[in-house]
Amino acid sequence: MLKIVEIKNQAEWDDFIDSTGGHPLQSWGWGELKKEHHWDVKRIFIRSTTKKYAEYKKSDNRDVVAAAQILTRKLPWPLNNFAYIPRGAHILSKKPAERAKMMREITDYCAKNIKPKPVCLSIEPDWNDFPPQLLKEQGWKTAKNTILLPKTILIDLKKSDEELFKEMSKKTRQYIRKSSDEISVRPIEHDIDFEECLKIYEETAARAGFNIHSRQYYQDLRRILGDNAPVYGAYAPAIEPEQNGEQSEQVETDIDIEIKGTLGKPSSEQVDLERIYGSKLARKQELVAFLWPIKSGKIAFELYGGVTERGQETRANYILKWLTIKQMQSAGVGQYDVNGLLNDGISNFKRGFAKHEDTFCGTYDKPLSPLYFVWAHLLPLGKRIIRKFKL
Repeated sequence: MLKIVEIKNQAEWDDFIDSTGGHPLQSWGWGELKKEHHWDVKRIFIRSTTKKYAEYKKSDNRDVVAAAQILTRKLPWPLNNFAYIPRGAHILSKKPAERAKMMREITDYCAKNIKPKPVCLSIEPDWNDFPPQLLKEQGWKTAKNTILLPKTILIDLKKSDEELFKEMSKKTRQYIRKSSDEISVRPIEHDIDFEECLKIYEETAARAGFNIHSRQYYQDLRRILGDNAPVYGAYAPAIEPEQNGEQSEQVETDIDIEIKGTLGKPSSEQVDLERIYGSKLARKQELVAFLWPIKSGKIAFELYGGVTERGQETRANYILKWLTIKQMQSAGVGQYDVNGLLNDGISNFKRGFAKHEDTFCGTYDKPLSPLYFVWAHLLPLGKRIIRKFKL
């Protein structure tokens, strides 16, 4: 017998998501961020009276077999509402029949408890295959509008450095070593540096032609997610303007390496920055790239990144991504998701870090309103709205 309960306690929710391999987009903090930016949030556990998961230590939640953080957003009349589960639902069983059973419960919950009733429930789970029972018996549809890309690269952080390097392309390995001679990498901890990251991101978006949120959104993300969304910056020696025909000398200030500010006290495996740069870092004057992942207990997911022209020249992205991956590994994360692949330069850069690609099942909709056909097929409005639902 199954029972759905709505969860109001952050510690209870995150403890389950973290300990059972839930995605960071199902974390409490991500839902709170969305709540501050035009979404509503409901979080539910599905409890079973017959199944117990012994590997989950909390005795009061050993009967939880699935969880879903459901985001809802108002749509123009007469569509009313849109319900969305990013990289979820988080269902412990990998059996298609069990997943179909859990999704039926979640769908029924949305239809009965979300007001006004959504035009559809859209999901983008981290499953390789979509249960055929959902298509044949429950009426799910392949979505016309998507938010997350299904094709990505999942890097196994349980592997050693040697194994991870073997997975990379020769060019990527070379650029990591070459850029480490000139580039310093460290956590972004001060507001002034964070604002510089946002400036770089805005310039990157303008150059690449993609849309981004307001600065307030990213400031709220940093505030709400905290240590679960650390930002890392790559610094290069600043090029000073020439004076009297000579380039002025760069003034550098030595500072202690700071890892503990974002990930706790460094362990023996968490000293990659120090191993490369020594016990002191020369504080460079120019931030040339940044990378911003979000993490849950077992999964890290790249959210945003940007690079300046100087960063491109120095190949700063290579050492930055490698050391970010290493920091996630040191934090106990087992999987690093590069967040999507297209046929563009950024995706080609990502592909250099692995010999394989991974493909999730994609985006699926469960129609909950007779107007679903209008939403999915007739209105260009639907596609325009979905584009605004970016991460």
